[in-house]
Amino acid sequence: MTTLDEPLAQIARGTDEILPEDDLAARLKQGRPLRVKAGFDPTAPDLHLGHTVLINKMRQFQDLGHEVIFLIGDFTGMIGDPTGKSATRPPLTRDEVIENARTYEQQIYKILEPAKTLLMFNSSWMNEMNSTDMIALASRFTVARMLERDDFHKRYTSGRGIAIHELIYPLIQGYDSVALNADIELGGTDQKFNMLVGRHLQEAYGHRPQIVMTLPILEGTDGVQKMSKSLGNYIGINEPPADMFGKLMSVSDEMMWRYLTLLSLRPLAELEAQRTAVAEGLNPRDVKVDLAREMVTRFHGAAAAEQANRDFVARFRQGQLPEDLPEVSVPAPDGAVPIANLLKQAGLAASTSEAIRLIKQGGLRIDGERVQDHALQVRSGTTHVYQVGKRRVARIAVTGAKAV
Repeated sequence: MTTLDEPLAQIARGTDEILPEDDLAARLKQGRPLRVKAGFDPTAPDLHLGHTVLINKMRQFQDLGHEVIFLIGDFTGMIGDPTGKSATRPPLTRDEVIENARTYEQQIYKILEPAKTLLMFNSSWMNEMNSTDMIALASRFTVARMLERDDFHKRYTSGRGIAIHELIYPLIQGYDSVALNADIELGGTDQKFNMLVGRHLQEAYGHRPQIVMTLPILEGTDGVQKMSKSLGNYIGINEPPADMFGKLMSVSDEMMWRYLTLLSLRPLAELEAQRTAVAEGLNPRDVKVDLAREMVTRFHGAAAAEQANRDFVARFRQGQLPEDLPEVSVPAPDGAVPIANLLKQAGLAASTSEAIRLIKQGGLRIDGERVQDHALQVRSGTTHVYQVGKRRVARIAVTGAKAV
């Protein structure tokens, strides 16, 4: 591996697209700090884990010695980003924008290094623009190109209105890259068009076009919609540790892997090892515990993560289970035992067929988490609380040999 391969791999981790990728390698070879820009409109000031997908990437650039620009779009915030909207979005007042921007400043340094972060407001240059400057900016792009943007195209063809100021929004976001002479712009996949406008405008103004780097958009705890405070499916980075821990534990087993991929900073080999372990019988709950502890540690510290873990276990036990559950040993001489066999051997089901039926009906909980995978293999060396229905419950230790 060359000295360039490692930073390239680190930068590319978790990205959706890098446009153009060969230009990134070329700029890294120059050996100078690159100017990395990411813009945030202060419309929803409470940062959640969805935002951190992007901010984590900014921190990676900082760790590699590059200059990170956290751009607060206080000017564009008064327009309202039309991305993905089916109707014109109400603009914020100046007072709302300023108040929301302050909350960003209080939160971003939970991830970014203050000494290495350049905090900017795009009103710094946009307020200096006069009408002549704005007309000159507008002349650099065509209406036809603007209507190539998917949401604008859909609204136009369906006869829904597009206000002129909404067409200006991508131009201003693009001009931010001109004003900042950005080498790289980071954004969600929904921002790809706007960031490509930035490349176009930089070239039009005689600058070297920026590299566009898109990152996936994280779904909320419902596993369907984009994480959003307005949808109630978010996990805020300022939430109390116990709430953050509990919400992460509520994420589905399937969505857990996406959260790990986009949020965890652990080595990819370690995450892949966990995936293999689950395939071999490890309870996915154990993986979620690791993720919840990592996230709470990042935003509240290791002691808070330990306490949140203890509180979660205590709430579960006190709410649903007796204090002195007997422990049952079930052998797994081959290293794992099918879940249906485990329930039958532990006396929680009359037969494996009944166990499978109950699992499919949602009647099984493992450590309080509903499990509906009737093909689950439970590894030896694990101990969990298994509950079938309301009354049948036992703490089961899976051993590596037949019980004596």
